[in-house]
Amino acid sequence: MSDTINADEAFVGTVEPEGADKLDEARLTEWMAANVEGFEGPLHLTKFKGGQSNPTYKVEAKSGNYVLRRKPFGPLLPSAHAVDREYKVQNALNKAGFPAARQYGLCTDDSVVGSWFYVMDMVDGKTIWDGAMPGSTPDYRRQTYLAMIDALAQLHNTDVDAVGLSDFGKPGNYFGRQIDRWTKQYKLSETEHMDGMEQLIKWLPANLPEQTRTSVVHGDYRIDNMIWAKDRPEVLAVLDWELSTLGDPLGDFSYVCMAYVTENAGRSGVHDLDRKALGIPELEEVVERYCAATGRDSLPDMNWLFAYNFFRLAGILQGIKKRVIDGTASSAHAKAQSDRVLPLVDRAMEYAKRAGM
Repeated sequence: MSDTINADEAFVGTVEPEGADKLDEARLTEWMAANVEGFEGPLHLTKFKGGQSNPTYKVEAKSGNYVLRRKPFGPLLPSAHAVDREYKVQNALNKAGFPAARQYGLCTDDSVVGSWFYVMDMVDGKTIWDGAMPGSTPDYRRQTYLAMIDALAQLHNTDVDAVGLSDFGKPGNYFGRQIDRWTKQYKLSETEHMDGMEQLIKWLPANLPEQTRTSVVHGDYRIDNMIWAKDRPEVLAVLDWELSTLGDPLGDFSYVCMAYVTENAGRSGVHDLDRKALGIPELEEVVERYCAATGRDSLPDMNWLFAYNFFRLAGILQGIKKRVIDGTASSAHAKAQSDRVLPLVDRAMEYAKRAGM
């Protein structure tokens, strides 16, 4: 599988919406004519195959292509699928010069398509699905990875007060709040008892690293959640802001570093690759570059951070697993994702023990 595809296929291709996924195109056309600057119909909708959480559509119109993201239909977990927050953070960051897609409008009227949604620009670029970046040169890979870290540093250096995001979340105790959140979500979605998960739920909050900074935290920052320029190693837009909030920027940085402790398998992991031959910078260089760009002298124990990230992923995928069982998961890939819960718990336990559990 190639590492790059057109923006038209940025979510692994589109399909014609069926059943509950169909939206009222007439109502949507009316809304876009009234709310989207420069819009000119008629429009045609297709649904992206990817995206476990918020169903995402490609909107083709005479005036150009757009992306629509909506809340799923059916019962939802508390605080999940907040498309209004996705819209708000991207809108503020785009206006501040950060590579986020231009936002055209947010609709909180369920009568238009059946749920809240927002419309944004469809950025013309490519997606890098495979962290090995097959077909690229070592220098191109290196510059791509460094650009990814530089964009993350830019996000974390953004003044939240200056861009109007001071109310986007609670500034303190980020890891404690995240552990509490994903523990609650996990319990609401629990389908079987997992002893490792119970141990992590007790150990992680009792061993929190000190939070010394607050920034916008993306929550799912990795190489395949971006639109890249087609002909140069430049981030054009960071996608998938559904987990974003204010918090400890080390949540994002440690998450992107998870690639170094994750097998590739055609995805973002680089642990089992010959990184030197491929030109992919080592973890130590990535840490050094991020620290230099954000004015840090050092980082806390990465083992605790990796344990936390594997725990968090397990909590997220448990929610998908529950939706698969309930029949409300929106992605064709959801079943495969749900089978990863227990292995993620095992990995979290491995790093928790390295951190002194």
